[in-house]
Order: sequence, then structure tokens, then C-alpha cells
Amino acid sequence: MPEPQGGETLLFLTDEQLRQGIEAMFFAYRGFTADPDRILATMAYGRAHHRALHFISRIPGTTVNNLLAILGVTKQSLNRVLRTLIEDGLVESRVGTADKRERHLYLTDAGDALEQKLSDAQRARMRGAYRTAGPEAVAGFRKVLEAMMDPDMRRRYHAIRDKDV
Repeated sequence: MPEPQGGETLLFLTDEQLRQGIEAMFFAYRGFTADPDRILATMAYGRAHHRALHFISRIPGTTVNNLLAILGVTKQSLNRVLRTLIEDGLVESRVGTADKRERHLYLTDAGDALEQKLSDAQRARMRGAYRTAGPEAVAGFRKVLEAMMDPDMRRRYHAIRDKDV
């Protein structure tokens, strides 16, 4: 592995190095979302649909309010997305047993199949990048991402990651 050059070994980076990191993140995100975007476009869905499917898959039975908090979108925006997913038979909304005002969300078999297809595309891209970068870089990348999260989002991320939601 080549030695880091210049300011890359410093705790404090130059504005130019930070700009390069910002641009790298921008282009990486474009690549990360490109494969699912192509799949979603054939169905007239967007990234909001993908995010909803992803988190409903990760947290079966999650409430609409919990999904709102995770996604950080307006209730109107989420309701539009959920209405489409429910009408298209990808998501099922069940009334809560303890609180009849709550709606609990589950993927149908078709929703699970679509979510798998979308996630498979992203996992393949991420797996290849992780293999190329190596285990130390993967651990460092995860630390950087977590450090960039707001504290509340970091707690949510850890709860979802540890399935303690």
C-alpha cells in the first residue's frame, strides 16, 4: 500500500483536500444510486420509494411516524410515496393492535422482491469497492460516515444496525 502523501497524514486537511473529499462523496453517491435509479425509472418510482422500501424491509412493522423520523421527510411527502407503494401491492399497512391510530408497515412478497433487487445492485457495488479498498479502509470509511451524522441520526443508525428499533 503506498504511503499517504502531503497533508493526508495530518489531522487537519487543507480546504482543497476537503473539497476533493466532498466531490468524491458526490460522485460516489451518484454511482451508488445509479443502479437502483435505473430499476426504479422503469416503474415510475424514485429514490423516496427506494428509501421507504429499504427501511420497511429493515424494520418490518415500523410505524409511519418512525419512518417519518428516519427519512426526515414531510408527512405529506411520505404519504404520497406510501399510497403509491400500497396501491401497487408492494407495501401493506396494518392498523396497530395497541393503538388503532398507528399504521404498521410491511413489505408484501412483491415489495420484498423489488427491495431485494434494488439492494442487490447496491450491495454488489459496495462489495466491490470494499474489496478494492481493504478492511482498514472500510473501517475508516464507516467511522467517517458515522462522524458526519447528526447525533440523533447516529443513534437511529445504531439502533437500526443493531436491530434495536
